[in-house]
Amino acid sequence: MSNTSNADAKLYGLLLAGEFAACYRLVDESAMAPTTPDRIAIARLIAAEMAHFEELAQQVTAAGGDPEAAVAAYAKVFDDYHDVTTPSSWLEALVKMYIGDGLAADFYAELADAMPSSVEQVAASVMGSTGSSEFAVDRVRAALAADPSLRSPLALWGRRLLGEAITHMQWVLAEEDAVMDLLFAGDGTLATAATFFDGIAARHAQRMADLGLA
Repeated sequence: MSNTSNADAKLYGLLLAGEFAACYRLVDESAMAPTTPDRIAIARLIAAEMAHFEELAQQVTAAGGDPEAAVAAYAKVFDDYHDVTTPSSWLEALVKMYIGDGLAADFYAELADAMPSSVEQVAASVMGSTGSSEFAVDRVRAALAADPSLRSPLALWGRRLLGEAITHMQWVLAEEDAVMDLLFAGDGTLATAATFFDGIAARHAQRMADLGLA
């Protein structure tokens, strides 16, 4: 496998592991859903994550990687992220679903400016099918209208989700030189990556505003 193919396989594998972890955590957190419409909305979100997973799994295989090995290789970092961002209430779960879906879309959007053309089309396809968490916006806004005192703790929770996501992704990139070089055209340093994450943070601010938490 060439260095480029190896880097492609690792990047796809990293994205694949993220989708896998997100899907299983959604299954766990769906137990908090209080109504049938909420449960249906989460089922659709899980279905969207699984569609992303299957598309990325095909790309891992095409790049010469092993999807199961990729998930296993990155399982700990994603499990660690979800362990420290386990919601304690249905509203926290809703914020996490919307922010998590948004961070995935934002991550792909930032990648589009850095990734090679061999990866860009796949990321654009996956990014184009995000948005299944939009139902959370109405639920959170309605809860805030009924009880404005919820705004401050949920805003803190949203900021924590961003901080933990960036911290854990930086840990991965620090260990994956091939992926850093692929994304940042040979200038694979965490200082360069900081600019990349600044873009994600800017988009996150808009998503917090969408939720009424800005």
